[in-house]
Formats: sequence, structure tokens, C-alpha cells
Amino acid sequence: MKKSIIIVISIILVVVAIVCGVVLMKNENNSSNNSNSNVESKEKKLQTVEEMQNMINEIYASGNIELPSLDTEIIDVNDETQVNVFTGLKSNVNVEELVISVPLMNSQAYSLAVVKVSENADIEQMKQEMLDNIDMRRWICVSAEKLYITNYENIIFLVMSSEEWAKPVYEEFKNFVKNDIGKELEKSETLDMEIPIEM
Repeated sequence: MKKSIIIVISIILVVVAIVCGVVLMKNENNSSNNSNSNVESKEKKLQTVEEMQNMINEIYASGNIELPSLDTEIIDVNDETQVNVFTGLKSNVNVEELVISVPLMNSQAYSLAVVKVSENADIEQMKQEMLDNIDMRRWICVSAEKLYITNYENIIFLVMSSEEWAKPVYEEFKNFVKNDIGKELEKSETLDMEIPIEM
């Protein structure tokens, strides 16, 4: 009788151990799936206009930058003229989303553009086209002194203004994406002075 009780208890203990093992394995699989989904969501940063706007707001809220009053807008990428004005791109082909930030007063030289491009686009060629064609003198009586362009995956970031405004904004973008950036391009605007001809 005692032997049969011991055998039954042993069987029960084995069953309990098996059930506990199965439950633990399921919990581990769930936690690893959650961590994988977190990694995937990090890899897909800045894929919506809302994420782009939030990133711009976070950059401005960093406390390291003093900027004029700015307006952040979503640009209709079907409007080729607007795409050209804010990016320098001659065409809206491969431009999926565009969010810009500009001063409320047109007399202040500052422009930021965040461009989401299609996955199959030649991003380096697009960055170079932006560098070559963006109008750094598009404001009334003022021009941007400095232009910075880089990319995070399929997102191109462009900012141009005075050095004191553009540089810290650019650095905050790099911090935001943990310096996971592509080739960096920059340009300085030289003001051509017209020297009067002496009579």
C-alpha cells in the first residue's frame, strides 16, 4: 500500500514538474517575442509624419537651442514646386513624405526638412541633388549661412540657417538617431559683395 502511494505521489510530482516547465518555456518565448517586436519598432523609427513631427518637437525641446518662433507643417508631396522649394529636389519622384519647419516671419533665414524617400531610391544621389540645388537665399534680404544634410535609413534630414541655429539642431538630430547616420554633407553660403566701380 505504501509503495503504491509513493508511486502515485511520484507520478503527480513528475506531471507537476512537466506542466511548470511548459509554462516557463511559454513565458520565455513571449518575452523574447516582445523584445524582438521592440527591436523591430526601433528599426522603423520616423516612418510616419507624426513621428517626424514628434522628433522635430523633441529636438526643439532639448533646451540646447534658442530659435525663432517656428511653424512645423506637412507638405503635400504631389506639389512638385513645394517639394523643390523646401528640398532642392527637381522632382517629387521617390519622395513619400515631407515635413518642414520654418519661421513664422519670412525675414528669418531658417529651414528644416525631413524627407521620407522610397526604399529603392538612391539616397546618396538625392542628398547630393539637395545640396547642389537648394536655394540658400530664398528669403527677403537674408540668406542661410550654413547647410547640413544627412540621413537615417530612408529619412533625409536637412537644416539650413545661421551657424548658431543650424549646427545645434543638426547635432540634436544625430543624437536622436543615436548617430546612426549616412554620409554627411554641408555647405557654406558666401555672400557675393558687389564692389562699386570707381568713376
